[in-house]
Amino acid sequence: MTGKGFKINELGERNKFAIEPKVYVDQTPRVGFTQYAEKLNGRLAMIGFVSLIAVEGITGHGLIGWLNSL
Repeated sequence: MTGKGFKINELGERNKFAIEPKVYVDQTPRVGFTQYAEKLNGRLAMIGFVSLIAVEGITGHGLIGWLNSL
């Protein structure tokens, strides 16, 4: 028996703790050639590509030229 977010025990007393949500466990694999891994690799590649373009725009050199000038 419940009432307004609280559980009522068999003695009619209201529980002082909030009702906990059901635990959800994601069973999809996170290693190997999975859809999750492919999305993550694509996003990281996009971040790297945009960062490379930003370095070239700021320094006026390509990546190899910028590393040689250090």
